[in-house]
Amino acid sequence: MKYREILLNQLKSMPYFSKGDITALGGQYNLKQTTVDAYIGRSLARKELIQLRKGLYTTTHFYEANRGDISYPFYLGNVIRSPSYVSTWAALQYYNLTTEAIHGITSVTQKVTRTYHTKAGHYTYHSIKNGLFSGFSLIKEKFTFFMASPSKALFDLLYFKTRQFRGIRAKQISTMVNELRIDLEEMDKKERNKFYLLIKDYLENYG
Repeated sequence: MKYREILLNQLKSMPYFSKGDITALGGQYNLKQTTVDAYIGRSLARKELIQLRKGLYTTTHFYEANRGDISYPFYLGNVIRSPSYVSTWAALQYYNLTTEAIHGITSVTQKVTRTYHTKAGHYTYHSIKNGLFSGFSLIKEKFTFFMASPSKALFDLLYFKTRQFRGIRAKQISTMVNELRIDLEEMDKKERNKFYLLIKDYLENYG
């Protein structure tokens, strides 16, 4: 068996890995960095590896085996750009608060806004003020991931849609939510109250 195939077999059980991880594995066989780089390029060309972003990968084998589990793309969303948490439409769909078709996963980060188009999906990251990087928790499924609460997911959606509530008044919020086809009555009462409190606090402190 060739070293490239040996490395691929060792990587198949990993949900993701870095170029450094491949280099470390190659070091066990005294492989030079140039050889490891060639192996990576060849494996990408043969579609045996999927590049998530520069220097970060998963095997096509692992992705295909787990793509049907929604927790895996959410998990990858946390990994591709960290720290971050899944929010807006993807989170609202997870909580069954919208029936809109979701194309890609949107997350919130303290880093600059960025989008990654990969064979494992489309991932968008929106930058938010440090004081608003909150309202999320760790959800434990087959793969664990950080996701906004229902109230924060809706807040984030409106925050980015209105460009930080520019020119928006509190009395307009309910109409905006209805236009987005989100039924607030389906949201837990405590979460609804949290949502309106988030809006009120933001408009009073930043509006």
